[in-house]
Amino acid sequence: MVIKPKIRGFICTNAHPVGCAENVKRQISYVKQQPPIENAPKNVLVIGCSTGYGLASRITAAFGGQAHTLGVCFEKEPTEKKTATAGWYNTAAFHQEAESEGLKFHSINGDAFSDEIKQESIDYIKNNMGKIDLVVYSLASPKRKDPESGELYSSVLKPIGKQYTTKTYNTDKDQVHEVTLDPATDDDIANTVKVMGGEDWERWIKALHDADLLANDCQTTAYTYIGKKLTWPIYGHATIGRAKEDLDRASSALDETYKDVNLKAYVSSLKALVTQASSAIPVMPLYISLIYGVMKEEGTHEGCIEQIYRLFTEGLYAENPELDEAGRLHMDGYETNDKTQAKVEALWDKVTQENFHDLADYEGYHNDFLNLFGFGFDNVDYDADVNPKVNW
Repeated sequence: MVIKPKIRGFICTNAHPVGCAENVKRQISYVKQQPPIENAPKNVLVIGCSTGYGLASRITAAFGGQAHTLGVCFEKEPTEKKTATAGWYNTAAFHQEAESEGLKFHSINGDAFSDEIKQESIDYIKNNMGKIDLVVYSLASPKRKDPESGELYSSVLKPIGKQYTTKTYNTDKDQVHEVTLDPATDDDIANTVKVMGGEDWERWIKALHDADLLANDCQTTAYTYIGKKLTWPIYGHATIGRAKEDLDRASSALDETYKDVNLKAYVSSLKALVTQASSAIPVMPLYISLIYGVMKEEGTHEGCIEQIYRLFTEGLYAENPELDEAGRLHMDGYETNDKTQAKVEALWDKVTQENFHDLADYEGYHNDFLNLFGFGFDNVDYDADVNPKVNW
C-alpha cells in the first residue's frame, strides 16, 4: 500500500515502515560516530523501549556500549489493511540493525504495568542475560491497571489549585489560540500519580531484586521533564508534575531499599522535545516550536539521541556526575538556563496567530512530529508501494 500520514488532532494514526526504519538508522548512525561509552552497562532492560527517549536509550546502550538489551513495549502489530504503530516498526528496525552487528537483544510486547509481563521479562533475563546492570524506565501512558486490585486508573493533564488560561497552538488547525484548563480534583491528582508516578518503577525493581537479577552497583533511571516558568502551570506545577515528584520519592526509596546491591536510582530531567507524549500536552507544541527556534539559533538544539548519549557519558557513566539538590541528573541545561528562557519568554509574549510562523520554528516542530511516525524523511519514497506487514 502507499502510506501517507493520517493526522488527527495531535496524533498521527498510522506509520510508515521504511520511514520508521530510517529514523532508527539515523539515531544508530549518530551513536556510532561518537566515542564508545566507557564503563558501559552490559545487560540493559529498557521499559518503554519503542519510541522517544526509551528508544534512544536502547540504541545508545546497544550501539554505544555493545549491551545485550531487553526491551518492553506495548505496540499494535500491522494487518493487511492497517499499518502498525510507529513503535512496532521502530522495534523491527532496531532488531534488524542489531542483528546485522551481532548484538544480543530481545523484545517483549505487552502491558509493562502487568505482573505477567514482569514475569516474562524475568524469565528471559534468567535464561539469557544473567544480572542486569541498568534499568531504564521510560513509560508514558494515559491509563494503568493496578495489578493487585484490578482497578483501572486514568491520568489527566490539569493545573492544580486554580483555572489556568494560556496560549497554545493547535497543530491540526494551524492556529494559535487561548485555552482554559479547569483545575484538577484531588482524585485527578491521585489517579495521575498512580499512572505516571513511581509505583510501577518500584514494582519492577522489586521483582528483579526478588529474583536476584540486579547486579552489584546496578543503576536505574526514570525520565522526567521539569521545565521552567512558561510550562510550570501545565507541567511542573500540575497533575503530571505531581506524578513526576512521586518519581523523586521513589528514587530515594529505591536507594534506601536496595543497599545490599548498592543500587543507584536517578530521576533524569531531559529537555522538551517533540515526542508522542509531549504532543498531547496543551501549551507544549507552542513552547517547543519557540524553544526549537531559539536553541537552533544558539547552536544548542538536541534530539532524543543526542540527549541520551550525553546522559550516558556525562551522567550515568561519568566519574563525577553533577546532581541537583534533589539528587537528579540534568540534561536540560541548554534549555532551562536563564538566558535562553528569557528569549523564549519574550517571544511568548509577542506570538500571535499572524506572526507565529515568523517567530517560531514550526517547520522544525512539524518535521520532528512527522519523523516520529516515519514520515518527512527526504530519502524515503512516500509514493512507493510498501508492505505494512513487518514482523519481529
